[in-house]
Amino acid sequence: MEVLYKNCCGLDVHKNVIVACILNGKNRFISSFKAMTADILDLVDWIKVNNCEAVAMESTGVYWKPIYNLLEAENIKTLVVNAKHMKAVPGRKTDVKDSEWIADLLKHGLLKASFIPSRDQRELRELVRYRKSIIEERSREVTRIQKILEGANIKLSSVASDVLGVSGRKMLEAIVDGVTDPKILASFAKSHLKKKLPELERALNGLIKDHQKKLLSIQLKHIDFLQEHLEEHIEAISNEIDTRLKEEQEIIELLDEILGIGKRSAAYIISEIGTDMSIFPTANHLGLCPGNNESAGKQKSVRTREGNKALRGTLVECARSCVHCKDTYFFSQYSRISVRRGKNKAAVAVAHSMLIIIYNMIKYKTHYKEMGADYFDKLNSESKIARLKKKLESLGYSVSKQEIPA
Repeated sequence: MEVLYKNCCGLDVHKNVIVACILNGKNRFISSFKAMTADILDLVDWIKVNNCEAVAMESTGVYWKPIYNLLEAENIKTLVVNAKHMKAVPGRKTDVKDSEWIADLLKHGLLKASFIPSRDQRELRELVRYRKSIIEERSREVTRIQKILEGANIKLSSVASDVLGVSGRKMLEAIVDGVTDPKILASFAKSHLKKKLPELERALNGLIKDHQKKLLSIQLKHIDFLQEHLEEHIEAISNEIDTRLKEEQEIIELLDEILGIGKRSAAYIISEIGTDMSIFPTANHLGLCPGNNESAGKQKSVRTREGNKALRGTLVECARSCVHCKDTYFFSQYSRISVRRGKNKAAVAVAHSMLIIIYNMIKYKTHYKEMGADYFDKLNSESKIARLKKKLESLGYSVSKQEIPA
């Protein structure tokens, strides 16, 4: 095989130890380092002294980040590679052999580097992901409350869409205070829930114990604490994100034109993929595209590859939102696929279409153009007309084609 790097280094990275192997022609140099900053600096000096052209390592959790940061600062070419792309032979696995295998693959150019954004974009990504996680914290606490209620045979969530709405909150507070009579609890219902009093009484007829009451009391206080302090934290993070995205407002405005994507979702997408699309040869390199699995002329499962899970989650969320608007291309695509493949796969397909649109809009700085719900009907219209005509003739009808003016 052709040698791409005559002098290169492979790293097997763990939480507390890094095993490094340098290949220089037929010579091999193995060394082990701790994972503290001072030790990583020694590793960087060792790599520089040996004049390595490139360094490769697995994307092991978050343990590759401190090493990458210091190698990046020294302008050393560094490849962070998906572990699935460089599995060693089973039964012959040690840390030393892993580092040698990585170095050998790198030497012959058999490794494909994962996309690692610039430091500024990595910092923006951390901010945006953290904002999303603290926004979701309240939802997680509500889910914990529902688990407690289910364990106490109270099926409030089966009747009320919002367990912590005005009515639900008063019912939970009454339960914490020791009220167990379903009729009294149901009497706290407001607005539309008053029409469901018989169902509420049945749902609130549970076996609540002191243990559940204590937990509910703590959880309700936690939710109040989150509501009181989270808004302040979210606003501070949002201000920092807006400052970092000040130069990207034009692209955010463009992405905001896509149905289902708001400015916050647009900021999240930009933080994940950036604004320089020249890095990606095609839109499929961003992720969410179907995989390939063909053998002996047979096409097997083509489920989408994992890719960027954070980006995937955001786009699927946007896709589920936009398909509620009828008379749109996304609604038509979702309807056609969901009948055959199910709603989840249809949502992923719509998300993939959205990602292709985003790629081209950012790359060419173009505005979003809605193709309409009749887009698929206009494709191959002649063959569809012929098929329908043949069907009607088989039922005994004579059909003549006449075009109606628009």
